[in-house]
Amino acid sequence: MSDDRDENATEDEIEDDGAGVDRQERASTGRARRRARDRDEEGRARQARPRDALGRPLPYGATGVEPVDETPLPPERTIEVARGLLAAGRPFSAHEIYETRWKSCPQAERDLWKGLAQLCVAITHGARGNTTGARRLLGRGEERLGQYGRSGGPRYGLDLVALVDEARSLVETRSAGG
Repeated sequence: MSDDRDENATEDEIEDDGAGVDRQERASTGRARRRARDRDEEGRARQARPRDALGRPLPYGATGVEPVDETPLPPERTIEVARGLLAAGRPFSAHEIYETRWKSCPQAERDLWKGLAQLCVAITHGARGNTTGARRLLGRGEERLGQYGRSGGPRYGLDLVALVDEARSLVETRSAGG
């Protein structure tokens, strides 16, 4: 290992990679395999890297789509914002909106929001050409929304069967080359 490390480097930054090369040295020689995750003030992972409309990371400094706010929204506003993002061709961002709601909602509603997020991820995979991933997530979302529908929980005006059918149509159209 190198003896000329930055004295302010954290232990994580100077961890040996098993080949006698520490992370700081790899970074300084251009051999860094991955970048440390971006974090907010509380230490939670946040993605500062720009992304395209389908959520794929772009190089730092590139212009990507506007990131979505990760502040939980009330149910009706969550649906409104996610629908707008879907209409704009941003299913990955719609998934992030639903995911934020799912992580902050009452326990009894988690299947609803997680299922909606999974449908958006299925659409994202389909748009990226990953038919297998799209079909898997579509199945998971359909199962979760079916469970939620049978639970009798609030649907906030959503027709869950129609949403699954719409997602399926988008996924199948993409997998057929459309």
